[in-house]
Amino acid sequence: MCSPVITAAPVLATLAQVASDGKVDLAGVVDATQIRQVIYQWQTNGVTGWKIPLLRTVIERASFSGKDSIPWEPQSVHNFMHAKITVADDVVFTGSFNLSHSGERNAEDVLEIHDGRLADELAGFIDGVRGRYGPVSLEPLPR
Repeated sequence: MCSPVITAAPVLATLAQVASDGKVDLAGVVDATQIRQVIYQWQTNGVTGWKIPLLRTVIERASFSGKDSIPWEPQSVHNFMHAKITVADDVVFTGSFNLSHSGERNAEDVLEIHDGRLADELAGFIDGVRGRYGPVSLEPLPR
């Protein structure tokens, strides 16, 4: 899976369960800077801090890499890891949809493509992107 962030509760909960079960080859890449910014927001808003253990479970128990990008500012270089691809068996999900709550409110699109050859090719692409970056660091976070 490639996704800048993973913050949607149903997605996080499912991935945390799959990562904990350890029966499925679960791997991915995220934008580590954006993930740390999301965690800071969750820690400080008093509402969504309960998601932090789910995200920590996914990142620590599955094989996730993370790109350290330049934090967003209006005039900064935007060099985020912005690929949005999920491969599950012989199915590819791709498009502009973010795996986030805000993605549910935007005009986002997603394609579901049933094609084993394409799924294999995009899984290889994801592994190539993952290989460019190291493990995701969620620190500083309280343990």
